[in-house]
Amino acid sequence: MKTTQRIAAAVMAALSTGLAAEAAIVVPGANGSDGALLINQNTVIDLSQAATGQWDNDNSSNAGKGVYDPEKWAVVFKFSSVTITGGATVTFKNHPSRAPVVWLVSNDVVIDPGSVVNLSGQNSVNARLAEPGPGGFRGGSDSQGYGSNAGPGFGPGGGAAGGYGVSWPGSAAGHALPGGFSQLLPTTYGNPSLIPLVGGSGGGGPADHQGSGGAGGGAILIASQQSISVNGAVLATGGVGRNYDWGRGPGSGSGGSVRLVSDVVNGSGAVNAMGGYIAPSDVSNIGSPGRIRIERVVTDDMLAFAPESPSVVPLQSGDTAQIWMPANGPSVRIVSIGGVPAPADPRANFGGAGADVSLPQTATVTVVLEATNVEDASKIFVRLMPRANGQVVQVEATLQEVVSTSPRVSRWVVEIPVGGGYAALQARVVRP
Repeated sequence: MKTTQRIAAAVMAALSTGLAAEAAIVVPGANGSDGALLINQNTVIDLSQAATGQWDNDNSSNAGKGVYDPEKWAVVFKFSSVTITGGATVTFKNHPSRAPVVWLVSNDVVIDPGSVVNLSGQNSVNARLAEPGPGGFRGGSDSQGYGSNAGPGFGPGGGAAGGYGVSWPGSAAGHALPGGFSQLLPTTYGNPSLIPLVGGSGGGGPADHQGSGGAGGGAILIASQQSISVNGAVLATGGVGRNYDWGRGPGSGSGGSVRLVSDVVNGSGAVNAMGGYIAPSDVSNIGSPGRIRIERVVTDDMLAFAPESPSVVPLQSGDTAQIWMPANGPSVRIVSIGGVPAPADPRANFGGAGADVSLPQTATVTVVLEATNVEDASKIFVRLMPRANGQVVQVEATLQEVVSTSPRVSRWVVEIPVGGGYAALQARVVRP
């Protein structure tokens, strides 16, 4: 499980046209080594074809396929320009790590009317986990009919297993939902800056029906040194849980994250990171909204947003866009589980291609964590999400020792109860 926490919340934004900026911002790594992206028909971008390496490597030898950086947990493309036209829809096949997507563009990004960049989570599916958009989390497993082996949704805000109308899906948000159900949702997790970039959580599987929870919406950063024009749409919506007459269906996934950074961000299109839902009145299936963040230099053109305003942040001409967490930023990683070293780049395959860590049957397991640049007064939580037949367990870790002071590295430990079968672990820091 990834040790950086994931972000979610959501909004729909309608963009209006604007003026060009005189001086470009600086986008680190935007060297054009992936060439120009021109799409005029429906296209699936296979993120598994990305070369593994440092995000800012020259990618000319693998042009158009991107670089997967395990340390940044992102599939990064360095395009010279992006044009999506002709009513084409761009979708993505996930990298095995399910990492989010980053487009660093040296010239213009144009999404024409009727064209779509779609990172939405998959709707409810039978007999397997619904697949998230890149950067999001899978939906919880179904019970294969009547039974008790449903699983919770994955991610920091994953919905509980065994819906019965209250298996709240995905992450929570502070935004109003259709039908006014915002008071039923917990607090949004994650950082409004969308650094790190993280998508939405999955909805919980139902206790008495087939059909998994809906998957979380994905996450994308589009940063251009010239302009971003959205006259079509960018979608990172949560997957929809299946509907049943008596309201015990699986939960829907939460919305993902969309971050747009450029001198000019304009257009007459839409950016949508809403959670999945079938109908506003069906509270058992509403996914929480995700986050939208727009950073731009030109601010004298009107941006009309509906139903709510996303986060709009002013930039100055010549600014360098912040793409990643600062070098001295906080981080936490799982070092070992039950004495077995955890991989640096875990995949949580749940048996399809082997487990990241295999342990003998036990009632509890010791998890050791390493935190960097994290204050001792912080809280670190470890969340266990079973593949099936169980509920989420979350336990607070205890500071064990300070390994070094510059940088500040500390070891934390937690005992967490486990059952049989597959489960995913996720660590999260809450700073004072």
